[in-house]
Amino acid sequence: MSGEKKHHLARGVLAGAGAGLAASWVMNVFIAGPGAKLHHALQSDVDRRKEREQEQRRQDQGEPKVDATMKAADSIAAAVKGGEHLSLEARRKGGPIVHYGFGGLAGALYGGLAEYSSLVRTGLGAGFGAALFAGADLVAVPAFHLSPPLKESPVRSLATPFTAHLVYGATTELLRRVFRAAI
Repeated sequence: MSGEKKHHLARGVLAGAGAGLAASWVMNVFIAGPGAKLHHALQSDVDRRKEREQEQRRQDQGEPKVDATMKAADSIAAAVKGGEHLSLEARRKGGPIVHYGFGGLAGALYGGLAEYSSLVRTGLGAGFGAALFAGADLVAVPAFHLSPPLKESPVRSLATPFTAHLVYGATTELLRRVFRAAI
């Protein structure tokens, strides 16, 4: 581990968890700014029109916009509370908790693995970000019915979330290095 202290699992996990939490925030900033611009640039006029129509239909029916993290928070709460679901306001509060919790846990796993494997750190965390995108967005989220099936989404709609996960992975690795050097 060039320039880093000897292997230490707990320190690696701690550094990765902190890095993953911070990287989750950076990922949100990316999605709201450059990611939104990328999404718009890749959308066709037909896709934009369909998206607007779906949004209008949802609003007309009084359905709130609920993302995958909000659905996950509700599912977790229902499992813990014997089937009792969260209110919309509680889902809105729970969504970020799920997002940051998952980001911190994924970072902790990455930090532990990175402590012992240079292969994990290859590509400045981009491989980690890509693997996380594949495992979470392409497999787990649709499998748990937190998003529509993958076949219902145009491939180009995956560019922004994929890029956001690359940003998350690179940020996690860069910050993991800083945090690990400090502990």
